[in-house]
Amino acid sequence: MLRVGVDVGGTNTDAVLMDGANLLAAHKAATSADIGSGVVAAIAEVLRQGAIAPRRLKAVMIGTTQFTNALVERRRLNPVGVIRVCLPAGGDISPMLDWPDALSGAFAAHIHKVGGGCHYDGREYAALDEAAVCDALAGFAQARVHAIAISQVFAPVRADYERRVAALAGELAPGIPCTLSSEIGRLSLIERENATILNAALADLAGQVISAFERALTDLGIIAPLFISQNDGTVMSTARARRFPVFTFASGPTNSMRGAAYLTGLKDAIVADIGGTTTDVGALVAGFPRESSLSADIGGVRTNFRMPDVLSIGLGGGSRVEFVGDKVVIGPDSVGYELRQKARIFGGDVLTATDIAVAAGRLHLGDRAHLASLHADEIERAMARMRTMLDGAIDGMKTSAQALPVILVGGGSVLVSDPGGGGGAVIRPQHAGVANAIGAAIAQVSGEVERTLSLATTPRNAAYAALREEARQAAIAAGAEPESIVVVDEDETPLAYLPGDNARIRIRVAGDLRL
Repeated sequence: MLRVGVDVGGTNTDAVLMDGANLLAAHKAATSADIGSGVVAAIAEVLRQGAIAPRRLKAVMIGTTQFTNALVERRRLNPVGVIRVCLPAGGDISPMLDWPDALSGAFAAHIHKVGGGCHYDGREYAALDEAAVCDALAGFAQARVHAIAISQVFAPVRADYERRVAALAGELAPGIPCTLSSEIGRLSLIERENATILNAALADLAGQVISAFERALTDLGIIAPLFISQNDGTVMSTARARRFPVFTFASGPTNSMRGAAYLTGLKDAIVADIGGTTTDVGALVAGFPRESSLSADIGGVRTNFRMPDVLSIGLGGGSRVEFVGDKVVIGPDSVGYELRQKARIFGGDVLTATDIAVAAGRLHLGDRAHLASLHADEIERAMARMRTMLDGAIDGMKTSAQALPVILVGGGSVLVSDPGGGGGAVIRPQHAGVANAIGAAIAQVSGEVERTLSLATTPRNAAYAALREEARQAAIAAGAEPESIVVVDEDETPLAYLPGDNARIRIRVAGDLRL
């Protein structure tokens, strides 16, 4: 099954051509300023290397950082209308109250709180105030908002209020996309609402980016379907990516972890992806990235939708290296995709981590003569500092004293000596430099469900069976082959502060892509 996987990083764009489990071609190039042209060039190059006609491809998978970058850089965000269904409860803290001023000021937000809502067990405490919703929608039309974010107290338990608001929006504000918090995040209202607003703010950009990718494939003569990497190590359709761009956040590290699992055959390990700008360290559990149990900070905003448990440090091939007295400062500033113009080995004037690796003999690149002014002591101190940074990040990802193998991937994996933080074997697999693109190419399709249930009224076995089937149907709807679906994660959290035997149960399944 011929497929292309592409991963767009801050420094490099990597692409691979695979036939089933066989890697036919790989290409690594500097990320282009406009992103799109670099993706086109990378795909065209692996097709040329593999001597494969574009029309023979069965699928193309792309992981992109554009949506994350838009939030970090506070640009290309569209105006959003926000409706929170909560009154008379849940209205004391206003939406976006704790957002950084730079981000909240980067786009217009029109906020309305309306009556309606339910308790934790789904019992209604107030009916939806449809008149207030209609007034809010009329205001959105006048303000010309481009997307609507709808949130509700305990929406993951009972989402019919949100769905009714969306239905009214379809009637009174046709053509404006709606994001429902019940489809994005988990129980905590503020964090779930934050993620919903971020998603709505990216609606225009999502359409533009996905359309640009689709046009690029058409221009290349590719008729295969396009899929976009999401942050649980699986892929989603372009239609879903247009609706949920936030699910692409941190898809780069998860692609690398899935690629590392594929290249080594390991299911449980620590993975360090050393790129051009950062090193992302995560944990593999049963072959998939471990999910964070904490609120995720996105551009300074707390969110609670699924995110991989990843620790990022400013260590990469383009990281600036400075000697300040007895200290060695590495990163977080990086020359990024301008490495070949600014690094000393290429005639530039910036000392980078790549320069240090070349000076230490770990890498043969550029002209080592440009490093003649470096002293042996400086090289040794810089190498030790890089090793210390990596060891600290690896130790920070361990949850027990058990020794775990450490898999080093990414183009910068040759920069450092073997770390000792994991306590186990250190593995640099073949094709480690394009593990992220491999992870995109071999990605599966997932389905997830989370519910708060009373196990006093519903037997645990019956509850789990029903939720597994619900997650399975979600995966099938997302494009998974039914026979290949397996459970990859189950989590139960007792809710001791509520009366009765209540628990929050989350189940995630994954299966092979159906083409």
